[in-house]
Amino acid sequence: MINFPHMIPYANPIYFIYLLIALAPMILTLLIKGKRWSWYQVLITLFFLYMSFGGEDWKQGAALIAYVCWQTILVWVYFHYRQKKNASLVFYLAVFLALLPLILVKVVPFTSGHASIFGFLGISYLTFKSVQIIMEMRDGSIKEYNIFRYIEFLLFFPTISSGPIDRYRRFEKDVENPPTPEKYVDFLAKGIHNFFLGFLYKFIIGYYFGQVMLPIVAKAAEKTGGISWELVGYMYVYSMYLFFDFAGYSLFAVGTSYLMGYDTPINFNKPFLSWNIKEFWNRWHMTLSFWFRDYVYMRLMFTLIKKKVFKSRIVASNVGYFALFLLMGIWHGLTWYYIAYGLYHATLICVTDAWLRFKKKHKEKIPSNKFTHAFAIFLTFNAVCLSFLIFSGFLDTLFFK
Repeated sequence: MINFPHMIPYANPIYFIYLLIALAPMILTLLIKGKRWSWYQVLITLFFLYMSFGGEDWKQGAALIAYVCWQTILVWVYFHYRQKKNASLVFYLAVFLALLPLILVKVVPFTSGHASIFGFLGISYLTFKSVQIIMEMRDGSIKEYNIFRYIEFLLFFPTISSGPIDRYRRFEKDVENPPTPEKYVDFLAKGIHNFFLGFLYKFIIGYYFGQVMLPIVAKAAEKTGGISWELVGYMYVYSMYLFFDFAGYSLFAVGTSYLMGYDTPINFNKPFLSWNIKEFWNRWHMTLSFWFRDYVYMRLMFTLIKKKVFKSRIVASNVGYFALFLLMGIWHGLTWYYIAYGLYHATLICVTDAWLRFKKKHKEKIPSNKFTHAFAIFLTFNAVCLSFLIFSGFLDTLFFK
């Protein structure tokens, strides 16, 4: 019996050999006929899920199966309820129950010191998908519920561990309308391009920053202690590592989707060239930031304005930003540096909003040219790198341990 090794998606070059072998029949079918074999996609999905969650790591696999059953039943029950009624209390209960497994995964280690038995790689991203569907069912955007399609969306293996976070209605269109052979040629070209760029990002540049430079600057900063140029060096090196490693992963996930004929949205768009922090969040981990924007911030703002909680829309907006980024910080983990990271970004966005309002009122007095634009990019880049230093937890190790 062949015993396939346990692998984290896209972390091992051998993973790509399995991936290309498994995708070859699908690529040929799409090129020649413009069709997918549903049964074959199910087969390779089960294969890669087994490699990622099975074998020696069977507890993660068991947690994943239990989780999918829980979410599938929950969404099915809510969908059938929504066909008759639309009570807010039931909706909020459904959202809470969808979030419950993720809440347990985040809270149990903080309270007991042990990892939750419900945890598995990618639980956050699957939860965001499930909550998204419940919210759109309530809005009336999703009018049908197909259990197989829901599970197919939830367990789309190219993006299962760390995104990008797709939207159900967009994904459903790709399932029902595979690209024509002519269009698939473009998909194939983009997929191959993403793979090569991903290898450059993750296994060359990301490896150099993360495995070669980062230990050196970390050791130097620890030896010096306190605020130092070595700590500044660590900040920049960690920021580069974080970007190239994660962006490389995302390129692989999107590239694999292209090879399968799915137009999965991209996750990064030159974020370090952003000229303010709001623009940064439109370019960094885009599917996550857009998810929080659409399903948390906009809905919170609608409620605050509708209920007239605050007289000023500016105050309501600032409160919404702090609530949003505090939630994002807590989602990363219940530690002070993740929470500080969230509050720091909320502060930056509120300051940016104030500056943009001031600039709009005094635009005739404030210069705007390529030099001010470059300076804005420089400031934003350094502000973001400082946030990543906080996010890294290195300050906790340096000053508090």
